[in-house]
Amino acid sequence: MAELVLDSVSQAYARRQVITDLTFTLAEGAIGCLLGPSGCGKTTALRCIAGFEPIQSGSIRIGGETVSRPGWMLPAEKRRIGMVFQDYALFPHLTVAGNVGFGLRGISRTAREARIGELLDLVGLGGQAQHHPHQLSGGQQQRVALARALAPRPRLILMDEPFSNLDVELRERLSLEVRDILRREATTALIVTHDQHEAFALADWVGVMHEGRIQQWDTPYNLYHEPTNRFVADFVGQGALLPGEVINDHQVEIELGVLDGHIPVDCGTGGCEACVRHCTVDVLLRPDDIIHDDDSLLLAEVENKAFRGADFLYTLRLPSGQRALSLVPSHHDHAIGEKIGIRLAADHVVAFPRS
Repeated sequence: MAELVLDSVSQAYARRQVITDLTFTLAEGAIGCLLGPSGCGKTTALRCIAGFEPIQSGSIRIGGETVSRPGWMLPAEKRRIGMVFQDYALFPHLTVAGNVGFGLRGISRTAREARIGELLDLVGLGGQAQHHPHQLSGGQQQRVALARALAPRPRLILMDEPFSNLDVELRERLSLEVRDILRREATTALIVTHDQHEAFALADWVGVMHEGRIQQWDTPYNLYHEPTNRFVADFVGQGALLPGEVINDHQVEIELGVLDGHIPVDCGTGGCEACVRHCTVDVLLRPDDIIHDDDSLLLAEVENKAFRGADFLYTLRLPSGQRALSLVPSHHDHAIGEKIGIRLAADHVVAFPRS
């Protein structure tokens, strides 16, 4: 395993800039993720790290060794990187054991068989060694692909949309299993996905990408609760932006009450150097920031609802006409058009200059 460092990496195809000044560090043994919509540059970044694409500027280092810089790149086969592709890319004519052991060269037959057996047990396929890929389910094929990538003990594992071909339930379960496998092998890994649930289930660190740039490189918790800009706030999780008025440098008032926390230095009002009373901001509220409370005097109208099994996601119309979301246990089944009591339960401020 090894530390991965991207330092101001840029890449373009012809005249189209694909990634720009991409900078992040993934610690040794950590699991990272590049998360973003299609076309944001995340797969290109992965290909640059793998050694499939050159870079225009900056540098890429793995374990302290520079593997890419402008005008030079270490060949992909010398980088000691394991790849797991979207379509698994298993060899159909080889058995499961043959696929896993494909990259094991220069070791004895005994050591090779021991490593194959160790990895098949690790991924839960100990009894499938002599099967062929077409005899396996999609989830089993994904485990074989991961075991094959891990077999030579690479410095880094790269995974490109590894669960996109699987159904939702299997995707969620397998992402947790893959995380556990990577942990047991103590492998540094970087995953590319457009699915935030996948990213949050797998990764210690997530970089949200937009138009070739990382908007925020942070823990999943901070991305959800402390997004640095509107794009991250909108792309990660659900929520609503409500107008607010600054009271002082640590309080802002919205329709539902007063929130305490950090207020942006630039409110976007008159170029003020620091937020002062009467500066206006947009405050982000997540569905778990608004609690259903029958005893509350503050009422909101149920405008829409989505049943999710254990809870409902209510779209609420506030007295001002603004809309907000609230996650409510499913035994509170209210009709559309009904007014319900709510209260504010947010413990910090996420605010942006008023648009």
